[in-house]
Amino acid sequence: MLRRDSSRPDNYTYPLLFKACARLSLYYVGHEILGHALKLGLDSDIFVHNGIIHMLVSCGRLECARQVFDESSVRDLVTWNSLINGYVHCGQGSEALKLYEEMEVEGVWPDEVTMIGLVASCAQLEDLNQGRKLHLFIEDHGLDLTVPLCNALMDMYVKCGDLKAAESMFNNIKKKTTVSWTTMVVGYAKFGFLDEARELFDNMADKDAVPWNAMIGAYVQAQCGKEALDLFHEMQGTNVRPDEVTMVNCLSACSQLGALDVGIWIHHYIKKEKLSLNAALGTALVDMYAKCGNIGKSIEVFHEMPVKNSLTWTAVIGGLALHGNANDALMYFSMMIDVGLEPDEVTFLGVLAACCHGGLVDEGRKYFAQMTSDYKLNPKAKHYSCMVDLLGRSGQLQEAEALIRSMPMEPDAVVWGALFFACRMHGNVTMGEKAAWKLLELDPDDSGIYVLLANMYGDAEMWDEARKVRRMMKNRGVEKTPGGSSIEIDGIVNEFTIRDKSHPESEVIYTCLVQLTKQLELVESNPWTTVFI
Repeated sequence: MLRRDSSRPDNYTYPLLFKACARLSLYYVGHEILGHALKLGLDSDIFVHNGIIHMLVSCGRLECARQVFDESSVRDLVTWNSLINGYVHCGQGSEALKLYEEMEVEGVWPDEVTMIGLVASCAQLEDLNQGRKLHLFIEDHGLDLTVPLCNALMDMYVKCGDLKAAESMFNNIKKKTTVSWTTMVVGYAKFGFLDEARELFDNMADKDAVPWNAMIGAYVQAQCGKEALDLFHEMQGTNVRPDEVTMVNCLSACSQLGALDVGIWIHHYIKKEKLSLNAALGTALVDMYAKCGNIGKSIEVFHEMPVKNSLTWTAVIGGLALHGNANDALMYFSMMIDVGLEPDEVTFLGVLAACCHGGLVDEGRKYFAQMTSDYKLNPKAKHYSCMVDLLGRSGQLQEAEALIRSMPMEPDAVVWGALFFACRMHGNVTMGEKAAWKLLELDPDDSGIYVLLANMYGDAEMWDEARKVRRMMKNRGVEKTPGGSSIEIDGIVNEFTIRDKSHPESEVIYTCLVQLTKQLELVESNPWTTVFI
């Protein structure tokens, strides 16, 4: 393969070949080339040796890279940096920091590339103290604070929760790159400062897809689906081409809003632009169709996907559970296990939700127990709330209460809420009172709890208790939160709140509502009347 003429590859040829294999992730080709290099005894050459390490790291063969590293006496700073950054790339930040300790013992002085890898390790581990120590080391020893290193420090501070330090780094960078701006946009959004994130985003001069995706994703993470889609429409008016990440974010926004028409348009766009239907994008489509009410299309997309991961299976299981197709959801769970994929906590949420919707109490108990016995997963509060809901709906109130008492963590509002609604359903006022007061301890300003508790007393004809609750609500200054809803028309999401007249078509809407109310009253007074609306 390497020698078809009289020419002989040397220590300049092999590093280039290893570099090409690394770039294309051609491990098996690289391994064959490595065999040739070993036969020629060129592995002791520092350039060839570093090429081998780089190729193995880039192909994800960290154990092999570490073995080559440990067995060789030929090392320089590039060798150490290759392995350190390889650990970081594979998400093994703690190993990168351990390797740096060995590097210090051997007296090898770090450079900017070393520091970028180590700072990124701290970001992965969310180790703020170690990150600060590295920053201090960089400044104390006069290492060059290049823009890539500043960006890495900013990212570390954002991920470790020190927004002020990240801001300080950002303000001190003279030649900010797209990465600099995007990192701060993500930082502001992470801490809930969406307005500041948007202001920074708007001030960016040249934006490629990365900052657009960051801002759209920030809106999605903050459950601001409408704003995310509005920004996507704005993006379409630029010369920036949306990519797979953009589509995933926008599909998530559609899932939040139930915006099926927009989701269908995005699906058509994906096909038209021939975007790669990778596992992430396919999973987002499966999830969108399920949450927007078209479970049939969701399953169709699922089966069309060339590559599925555990998240894809989890999405279809959760979608079927959402639509009340309990048996189908459990069937897909069994299929997921059969193809050799490991379920995670989110998968089991879908499975337990399916059991809840289908009233499958015994199956729910079985799967809840399997989490720890078969998969070594510790149930979270959400899993307990599903089980409490399942047991409560079936009337197993004592078992539900006992399960809450057995929880290793403090029960949250969702858990107590599940028990409270079950008590209302089955008329257990005594237990319902306990659950309601626990809810009020957690959130004394939630008007809904007062109203539901008063209604429960009313259903039980405990009028004095109902009045006490309403009086308490008034004395505490708690006001009933106005209800709201949204509807998608022609790809535009319209939001409404009770007594809100800010919508530009509010007069027409309220006129229509009055007419609709009159026709409903007519039906109520004469149930045999057929009214066409």
